Amino acid sequence: MSSFSMHTHTCGELRTSDLGKEVTLTGWVGRRRDHGGLIFIDLRDREGLTQVSFDPDISGGEAFRTAEKVRTEWPLKVVGVVRQRPDANPNLPTGEIEVLASEVEVLNTSKTTPFQIEDHVDISEDIRLRYRYLDLRRPSMMANMRLRSDFTFALREALHARAFMEVETPALFKSTPEGARDFIVPSRLQPGNFYALPQSPQLLKQLLMVGGVERYYQVAKCFRDEDLRADRQPEFTQVDIEMSFVEQDDVMGALEETLADAFSKVGVDMPLPLRRLSYREAMDTYGTDKPDTRYGMELHDVTELFANSSFKVFATAAQTEGHVIKCINAKGAGTWSRGKIDKLSKVAATFGAKGLAWVAFRADGTVNSPIAKFFGEEEMAALREACAVEPGDLLLFAAGSWQLTCEILGGMRVHMAKALELPLEGHDFLWVVDFPLVHWDEDRKAYAAEHQPFTQPEEADLDRLESDPLSVGSHTYDFVMDGYEAGGGGMRIHNAELQMRILKLLGFTEERAREQFGFLMDALEYGAPPMGGFALGLDRVCMLLAGCDSIRDVMAFPKTTNGNDLMSDAPSAVSDQQLKEVGLRLS
Repeated sequence: MSSFSMHTHTCGELRTSDLGKEVTLTGWVGRRRDHGGLIFIDLRDREGLTQVSFDPDISGGEAFRTAEKVRTEWPLKVVGVVRQRPDANPNLPTGEIEVLASEVEVLNTSKTTPFQIEDHVDISEDIRLRYRYLDLRRPSMMANMRLRSDFTFALREALHARAFMEVETPALFKSTPEGARDFIVPSRLQPGNFYALPQSPQLLKQLLMVGGVERYYQVAKCFRDEDLRADRQPEFTQVDIEMSFVEQDDVMGALEETLADAFSKVGVDMPLPLRRLSYREAMDTYGTDKPDTRYGMELHDVTELFANSSFKVFATAAQTEGHVIKCINAKGAGTWSRGKIDKLSKVAATFGAKGLAWVAFRADGTVNSPIAKFFGEEEMAALREACAVEPGDLLLFAAGSWQLTCEILGGMRVHMAKALELPLEGHDFLWVVDFPLVHWDEDRKAYAAEHQPFTQPEEADLDRLESDPLSVGSHTYDFVMDGYEAGGGGMRIHNAELQMRILKLLGFTEERAREQFGFLMDALEYGAPPMGGFALGLDRVCMLLAGCDSIRDVMAFPKTTNGNDLMSDAPSAVSDQQLKEVGLRLS
């Protein structure tokens, strides 16, 4: 740490090699223990904790009397000599030494805190967020902040070493196609007109490629006004990257090297090259486009086994084009009670299932199932073989359209892995590639981009773009870490005519497309190079590196799941005068 400070050392760095040194420490009082004649204070700063002892015969009367008065979370400045700690604490990095104080200065006092500033204290998250500035003092939170800082710095170093240029893009920009999710900002100078806070710098980084930057990155703050969950926030950070004069393998290769380099700086090994799963393969095998492959429980396609089944649900699915029957083998769950298994139907319903068929193979060799009576001996034998069934296994089935069947069992796979407490060791990294270009949005009754509207379609599929858009592939790649989409990217359209075709496919009129994206298509007509990029979800990756369950634990000042800042009470009302200045009136 820099010497420009009130202290000579931090509270986490002194060791037996420092015995006899006079040092100055600053920090907060963690605990104070009065042993009747000796006072011990645990002094804590962001680097750790050091025990400070006060002896009236050695420390002097004034320092000792001050130590008698101090309370927890008072900030102090202590001068003293490092000596051997008589009761060494092996669980503390500084546990073999203590500082015998000769001087102490109270830098401020503190009210009684609403919770103890230490780890493993049972406090609600609302209280933690209300007093976030105190929560940050806890060692685990400070460790998370350091991890985030170190990983972000490592990414910057790795990108800089590969000739990427850091460029800042505006935080006030034009509303995007997903306008309902934009945070909009009124303009005082142009009443009735609005900026939008960017959901990503996507369009701007493409313009940077047209401008010749060639290799760009930015640690970008992004904003999205959407429903929240544990791994989402209304404002989030992504490491945004774009390259030009490249093909897909060039971009993915550069990303792999960059990510592996950055992960190594925080002690995580990412073996290269990363595995690649096609979107179809990932869905078929794991039921999701972001699979965690640290455990099995893969999906089995058993459609052919039940082509002539007397179980009507299965027979109908097997005989309907585009429909399948799939199952997973939850090993060990076959010993669960009937009641516990039946409750899984409610879980499956959250993934879109209308019901959940199951067969439990009991440890004693018997079979328990509401549907087993419909299966013939040959069907049951084939099912056992196809799914490697053993006593104690539970098969869970879904039947219907390929997409929905995969999604239901993908969700159940994750649920059962947690319920069975399957071991998850280390980190799991892979690419999922070759996503479809579009999907059908049933709510809007229109095609929607699978990634975003600027993704390069597969050239070989372009003749089917209007006639069979669902069959068109794309140059896309998602970086998956531990079952989460940690980042995503793709090659970009660099031809204005093709970009207009895609926008029309997505429901834009030519007039609306020009109004929304005219500046982009104008730029594409001035020699736009082939380009591709990527965005890494920094909050999500840091959450996984820290072993946390929520990105809020790796953000300094996050919002709640309702989008509230409990500490500052934002969002809040504004005055009538403020509204008047920007030409707004609330209804």
